[in-house]
Amino acid sequence: MNLKDYIASIPDYPEKGIVFRDISPLMANGDAYREATKQIVDYAKEKRIDMVVGPEARGFIVGCPVAYELGVGFAPVRKKGKLPRETIEVTYDLEYGTDTLTLHKDAIQPGQRVLICDDLLATGGTIKATIELIESLGGIVVGCAFLIELMDLHGRDKIKGYEIVTLMEY
Repeated sequence: MNLKDYIASIPDYPEKGIVFRDISPLMANGDAYREATKQIVDYAKEKRIDMVVGPEARGFIVGCPVAYELGVGFAPVRKKGKLPRETIEVTYDLEYGTDTLTLHKDAIQPGQRVLICDDLLATGGTIKATIELIESLGGIVVGCAFLIELMDLHGRDKIKGYEIVTLMEY
């Protein structure tokens, strides 16, 4: 199955010159969604994963079915003010300004082997911040899995030293 057949490319969204890669058609097709999930699960089985972590919001869409299939828990990484209990946070740079991500303080136990899942690896900033949150709690990031990687944005450069798997490249 060619998963790229289930990705919609939207030119000039959200701004002129950007081609937005929309995963909605993939999620709307049960066979394609199952296949993408299966490919990430197959990769993760060798890693002895204890926990899956995904940044909001599309990381939930990718990570939750992976966690379910692996029989492990899922922890959400959210923007500041969205998690109800005690959190840790990391602030990181965006193209214009900064953003802050949070994780529940008890989401990851020291020594847990963690897989990060998201829909897209672009510049790598969100994933780098997610890694910092996990490691500050003593978690071990054993892999990062993405549906799509935008090669021209060089996101891998920001998260060198971590194993990365992507199902599609643009």
